[in-house]
Amino acid sequence: MPTATPEPAGPRPPVRDPEAPRRVTLLELFFDLVYVVALALTSRYLIGEVSWERAAEALIILMAIWWTWAITTLVTDLYDPQRAEIKLLVVTVMFGALLMTTAIPEAFGARGLVFAGTYVAIHLGRGLFLMPAVRRHPQTRRRAIRIFVWFAVSAVPWLVGGVAAHGAARLWCWAGALAIDYLGFRLAYPVPGLGAVPDAQRRVTAEHLSERYQQFFIIALGDAVLVSGTVFSLHHSEVENIAAFTTAFGTTLLLWRIYVHKSGELLPDAIARSNQPSKFLNTAPYTHLLMVAGVVTTAAGFDLVLLEPTGHTPPAWLAVILGGPALFLAGRAAFEYEVFSRVSRSRPGGVLALLSIAPALVFLAPVYASLGALLVLAGVAVADHRRSRGRPPEEPVPPH
Repeated sequence: MPTATPEPAGPRPPVRDPEAPRRVTLLELFFDLVYVVALALTSRYLIGEVSWERAAEALIILMAIWWTWAITTLVTDLYDPQRAEIKLLVVTVMFGALLMTTAIPEAFGARGLVFAGTYVAIHLGRGLFLMPAVRRHPQTRRRAIRIFVWFAVSAVPWLVGGVAAHGAARLWCWAGALAIDYLGFRLAYPVPGLGAVPDAQRRVTAEHLSERYQQFFIIALGDAVLVSGTVFSLHHSEVENIAAFTTAFGTTLLLWRIYVHKSGELLPDAIARSNQPSKFLNTAPYTHLLMVAGVVTTAAGFDLVLLEPTGHTPPAWLAVILGGPALFLAGRAAFEYEVFSRVSRSRPGGVLALLSIAPALVFLAPVYASLGALLVLAGVAVADHRRSRGRPPEEPVPPH
C-alpha cells in the first residue's frame, strides 16, 4: 500500500482552506468602523468649498480610502482570517486606515505626507508581512511579490506628492499613483520574469466577497443617515428642517431600495454561476466605487440642503445635489450588467431625467432640488417594481 507524501516541515501558510466556510468575521465588521468616519469626513471635505477642484480632491481621497478597504477585503478572502497573523495584519491596516482618516481634512494641505505616507505604508507593509508568511507556498508568495512590486512603483508619486508637491501638482501626482494602483489590479499585476497573477489564484468566494461589498454600501448609506441626523434642527425653522430631513431620509431609503432590488439580492448567485468568477473581481471594485461615490456626494448634498434649504440654488450646489444620484445610477447600471448582462432603461432614464430638471432647479430653493432628485429616484424604484411584479424570479446571467 503506497504511503502518503509527507507535508513540508514548518507551519502551514495562512492561506484559506478551499473547503472551509467563508462567512464574514466579526473582526472584518470591526475593521469597517474606520470607514464610517472616513466617508463622513470625505463628504464634508467635498462641501468645504464647492468647486471642481475640491470635487477632484475629494475623489482622490475617496479612491485612496476605498482601495485600502478593497485590497484588505481581498486579503481576507484569499487568506484565513482566523489565523493569528492575519488578524494582526487586519488590525494593523485598521490602525493605518484610521490614521489616514484623521488626515483627510488637511490631505491637500499640511498633512499630505501623513495621508500619502500611511497609504504607502499600508500597502507595502502588507506585502512585507505576507511574503515571509507564505514563503513555503511558492505560488502564493509569487502573487504577493507581484502585488508588492506594483505598490512600490506607485509609492514614488504618492510620496513625491505628499512631500514636494502642493495644490494642483499634488492632485496630479496622486491621480497618477492611483492610476497605477487601479490599473495594476485590473491587469492582474504583471511583473517581468513572473508574469501576471494566474486566474486560478484570482478566484473569489461568492458568499464572502459579495457580502463584504454589500456591507460597505450600507456603511456609505450610514454617512447619509449621519448627515441627516446631525445637521437636522441646527438651522432655520422646524418646517424647513423637517421638509429637508424628510427628503434626505426618503432619498436614502430609495438608494438602498434601488441597490438591493434584484441585483443586490442575487449577487452571490451570479458570481457562483459564472464560468469565470474572477471576472467579478475585475469589475466589482470599480462599480461599487462609483455607487459609493454617488452616495457620498448625495450625503454632501444633504448637508448643503439642511444648512440652507431656502433661497436660490447655486449651480455648484446643484451639481452636488443632482450629481450624487446620477453617479449612483451610473454605477448601479454597471452593477446590474455584472449580474444580468443587461441594463434596465430606468437607469440611464433616471440620469437623463436628472439632467433634464437641472436648468429649472437653479431658480428654486435647494430643498426643491433635493425633492427633484428624490422624485427621479422614486420613478426608478417604481419602474423596477413594475418590471418585476407578477413575473417569476429572474435568474442571474453574469457576462461571459
